[in-house]
Amino acid sequence: MARPHIAALVEDSVRRRLDSMLRRRGWHERVFGYTGYGSPDRARLFARVLLSRHEPEEARTALTHAQDSLLDIAQRGWRLFLTAPAMDVPVRVRLGEAELTTRTDRGGYVDVELTGHGLEPGWQEAHLEITNGDSLTVSVLVVDPGVGVGLVSDIDDTVMVTHLPRILIAGWNTFVRSEQVRQAVPGMSSMYRALLAETPGMPVLYLSTGAWNTAPALTRFLRRHDFPVGPMLLTDWGPTNTGWFRSGQEHKELELRRLREEFPDVRWILVGDDGQHDPVIYGEFAQEHPEAVEAICLRELTPAEQVLSSGLPVATDELLGKRVQVPMLKAANGFGLHQLLVGARARGQG
Repeated sequence: MARPHIAALVEDSVRRRLDSMLRRRGWHERVFGYTGYGSPDRARLFARVLLSRHEPEEARTALTHAQDSLLDIAQRGWRLFLTAPAMDVPVRVRLGEAELTTRTDRGGYVDVELTGHGLEPGWQEAHLEITNGDSLTVSVLVVDPGVGVGLVSDIDDTVMVTHLPRILIAGWNTFVRSEQVRQAVPGMSSMYRALLAETPGMPVLYLSTGAWNTAPALTRFLRRHDFPVGPMLLTDWGPTNTGWFRSGQEHKELELRRLREEFPDVRWILVGDDGQHDPVIYGEFAQEHPEAVEAICLRELTPAEQVLSSGLPVATDELLGKRVQVPMLKAANGFGLHQLLVGARARGQG
């Protein structure tokens, strides 16, 4: 096995020292959960264990109060990143008839698959618990294998205007601006709700290169702007065992391949924007697995947004000249994309 990258070694050393110091000061472990998903055969669950100055029961009560507070909604983004992960902590996971105990990774995360849960399609609940007694219940979407179609959506500049990933603007939007000033892309929530109404039970997943730290803020944003509830597939920013930073493009590619393996009979509507890597990632996936893609829908950025996003006033797919076997639809907002998608589906059935 190759030796871990020096960046990971440095980060682990800092985290161990921080962990030791906080525990001496009386901080306790707390478990946080994220929405999971799966099929009637297996399910994937996500969680994270962090250190907190509160006792477990006090922390859970404080969290509930904070979620209902306008102060929580208006907080600056940088607060989400002031966390102390708890490494190598046992986490007991129970879903239906399935149960197992796993351990958190070097970032405090759990990403685990359970088989044989015996639950029917629809929204279900999983129970997470750690050794100090802190526990919580999280939602899990069990997808009906006969649903036939699903939706995978990017977040940045697709459902939420962020002008990512230019570093200074990204930093300002992520760490400084409050949640309340973030804008939704017009028509996207209407499009998603319409598609869900046409196909009840359709899985809606939000695939982003954003950090798991932002999951609570993103969940509140999606709820405020009436987007369908769905699992998020985010990532852990920072050093890895292979380099200083995690590859966002690789993260999206791996998750798309995994979804195809987990749901071989589902055809995905892939929604993103034309400012960065989405046309490349979606296009290559569609070329490799055209049977798994119903359409690619790209929100068309303005020339000004293109400059802020990629540094150039032209779309990524225009530079690459991508050609795929599935419909690649482009419009400035969700209203236009939905019209194009309805038309493409009609032609496909004709």
